[in-house]
Amino acid sequence: MSEIIRELEQAQKKDTVDAFAVGDTVRVYAKIKEGTRERIQMYEGVVLKRQNGGAKENFTVRRISYGIGVEKTWPLHSPNIDRIEVIRRGKVRRAKLNYLRDRIGKAAKVKEKM
Repeated sequence: MSEIIRELEQAQKKDTVDAFAVGDTVRVYAKIKEGTRERIQMYEGVVLKRQNGGAKENFTVRRISYGIGVEKTWPLHSPNIDRIEVIRRGKVRRAKLNYLRDRIGKAAKVKEKM
């Protein structure tokens, strides 16, 4: 049974995945369907976490929009993601940056890797 599941997951994976890590500031280009039309919308923010692995891997991006924190989670191998562009590399010591949710202003920033 697990062999069949492994083959199905392998077929659903993307060939190339953009390299990014937790703490990086990324720009996600997501495909949005509106009726019969399709367009690409940009979403820029800090990667809070990457979960699971394989075809089921997810990542969460947080940004501040009009003074309110907004988080979005996407499957990494989703066909709705056009590409992921890394803007800044972040220097962090944790796998999940949940503590950023409680911070405001400059305290919510992640140091940049040099």
